[in-house]
Amino acid sequence: MKITFLGTGTSQGVPVIGCQCPVCQSTNPLDNRLRVSSWIEIGDKSLIIDMTPDFRYQMLRARVPRIDAVLITHEHRDHIGGLDDIRPYNFRQEQSINIYAQQRVCDEIVQAYQYIFKKSDYPGIPQLNLVPIAENLPFSLFDNQITIQPIPVMHGKLPILGYRIGDFAYLTDVKTIPESSFELLKGLKVLVTSALHQIEHHSHATLDEAIAIAQRINAKQTYFIHMSHYMGLHSEVSRQLPANIQFAYDMLSIGL
Repeated sequence: MKITFLGTGTSQGVPVIGCQCPVCQSTNPLDNRLRVSSWIEIGDKSLIIDMTPDFRYQMLRARVPRIDAVLITHEHRDHIGGLDDIRPYNFRQEQSINIYAQQRVCDEIVQAYQYIFKKSDYPGIPQLNLVPIAENLPFSLFDNQITIQPIPVMHGKLPILGYRIGDFAYLTDVKTIPESSFELLKGLKVLVTSALHQIEHHSHATLDEAIAIAQRINAKQTYFIHMSHYMGLHSEVSRQLPANIQFAYDMLSIGL
């Protein structure tokens, strides 16, 4: 398995439009963060987790050759805003692409992209198959080649999903994790989870809260994503992290 971080920033990205803070003005490329998304390669299969408003550029930058399936964590626009740009993959692969999400999220996608799901003879719309999944039941892809375990987490008061694939788990926009989900996260080699910044937030874990979550899960290696510009400069804040925890950055690739 290979994981490539397509974006590691918040809903505004970093730099934030018009911001003059040291992070947004930084010339260090590690301080530039597109909206949060990842590309998972397993054998010859290619999965995307979340499709951000930066999706088109992310695909071009990472040179993603094909998409076999998409996993959606929740319905906020920084996670579904790039769905229309899946069309070149439809055209090139000559097939529709499955989008896996909770039923509530599937319904929100239909509302947000009504023109895609209305009956139409227009051939240029994205070809998507929305596949509802249960919040805690594993499901399989590609004739049982890959098994995925949804991980329920809380984004403030909104229940959303992370995903576990083998010894790897991906959790974004986390504020808290139910006890039952900690059971699903035992024995990880790699954990990816979110850490917004140091300031208390109603729907995102702070850096200290994220460190506490990571230490409880106790994966061999943890990578933080979904950082805002308030986190501070990568070169400075990264030195404060425990030895087996680090900030991910755009276009970082890791293997399992």
